[in-house]
Amino acid sequence: MKYILVTGGVISGIGKGIIASSVGTLLKSCGLHVTSIKIDPYINIDAGTFSPYEHGEVFVLDDGGEVDLDLGNYERFLDIRLTKDNNLTTGKIYLSVINKERRGDYLGKTVQVVPHITDAIQECVVRQAKVSVDDDGVEPQVCVIELGGTVGDIESMPFIEAFRQFQFKVKRENFCNIHVSLVPQIMCRCTTPLETAVKEKISMFCHVEPTQVICVQDVSSVYRVPLLLEEQGVVSYFCERLYLPVEMPPRKMLSKWKEMADRSDRLLERVCIALVGKYTKLADSYTSVIKALEHSALAINHKLEVTYIDSADLEPATQEEEPVKYHEAWQRLCSRRVGTWGFGVRGTEGKMLATNWARKQNKPFLGVCLGMQLAVCEFARNVLGWEDANSTEFNPETKHPVVIDMPEHNSGQMGGTMRLGKRRTIFTSANSVMRKLYGNVEFVDERHRHRFEVNRELKHHFEKKGFQFVGQDVKGERMEVIELDDHCYFVGVQYHPEFTSRPIKPSPPYFGLLLAAAGKLPGYLAKGCRLSPRY
Repeated sequence: MKYILVTGGVISGIGKGIIASSVGTLLKSCGLHVTSIKIDPYINIDAGTFSPYEHGEVFVLDDGGEVDLDLGNYERFLDIRLTKDNNLTTGKIYLSVINKERRGDYLGKTVQVVPHITDAIQECVVRQAKVSVDDDGVEPQVCVIELGGTVGDIESMPFIEAFRQFQFKVKRENFCNIHVSLVPQIMCRCTTPLETAVKEKISMFCHVEPTQVICVQDVSSVYRVPLLLEEQGVVSYFCERLYLPVEMPPRKMLSKWKEMADRSDRLLERVCIALVGKYTKLADSYTSVIKALEHSALAINHKLEVTYIDSADLEPATQEEEPVKYHEAWQRLCSRRVGTWGFGVRGTEGKMLATNWARKQNKPFLGVCLGMQLAVCEFARNVLGWEDANSTEFNPETKHPVVIDMPEHNSGQMGGTMRLGKRRTIFTSANSVMRKLYGNVEFVDERHRHRFEVNRELKHHFEKKGFQFVGQDVKGERMEVIELDDHCYFVGVQYHPEFTSRPIKPSPPYFGLLLAAAGKLPGYLAKGCRLSPRY
């Protein structure tokens, strides 16, 4: 096993995740089996209870793991399937050591950071690096490890020490470190390649060869980062440094990335989407959603333009308190196609107002998770005439509980108590638009993260009015996909399809939204779900 550790200095958020993903992509393009591990030094067990304003979105894996959003980058770049143990946290490490101590595994010894915590870190890395992440079940040959935060953080110190020891245990030819740092220029951020003199100075002060100083300047899209690294000899360096069994040059294998990057740079036509949500002040809160929209826009040769709208700004309370903000929010919404996302009670009425507008105005709409549940509430109120219809999450006393608590949800504890991970959805209608977009399959496996569900006892009231539940779980107990008759595109899904979207294989629900927004959906469906040669 070859290990590549990616660390960062000066500031957090400098781009370690993209570098780690790009390096993995290069090595996989050479025919190697590559896996990734993300280490987060925080004490939380996982990312499940984080506010999106803290660390951005919570990414969900097939096994239900709630993890750091960087694992989404790894999956999208490398087209692999990770597990919850590919995300290590200080909390996980200390919990495992404490459990061992309680069982008496340390035979009465004093348990310390060195060697017990550092040993536990190394054991977890070695064990997880061997787990297959590809469909063929082959054990990985290279493990790219990203250490979150910055070198110097007090939380990172046990991990730094663990890898200091680790490099000697696995031998020099099996371990390499990439350190990502900021190179500022006077009065402006560095946007151009480093001059030779600057690279030589960095080389001298960092005690590495000049060829090991790699410049990652600003590029037009993330698809160009692997190409940029390959141009500077990164693959050749790793092959020599780690004795990698590479037989083919990566340039041929990277053609799809170059084609995507070139197409992305040439896009002229725009498609505009309004993202109505609760955490719109931080774009990272919707990283996977934006990526899924970008993948779909690229597939139809359109440049994506997203307008973030705080759903609370659409509500009557804002109209009274801040009328200018209220009218500006509605003006932005009315010029876009709509998608709604979010957790929690704040802004739910605004999301329903946006949903109502999209339904009545025949505007393309996609509601994800809570967005689907609120679409059910909105329809019940304004079409079925149930004025107090609501989710019991927001109004436990409603006379029309159209969305209810799942029986297995433990309301006394927040972490890890949702319906999580990959679950199967069965299509119940052969004429379903979503079924056609998925390739006319009988079922799909998508990732979930929710505590509440549509009340199936009331579904017949909806279906009489053309509000169809076209996807259900394997037992027919949970409503998974909704579609509205006689609408250009009104879709809701209980799952999170954005987590499995890939650059060359966009997520069908998002792809449908973009096709409808660009006026291309009817033609796409008429042609048997094939794009015209122009696209």
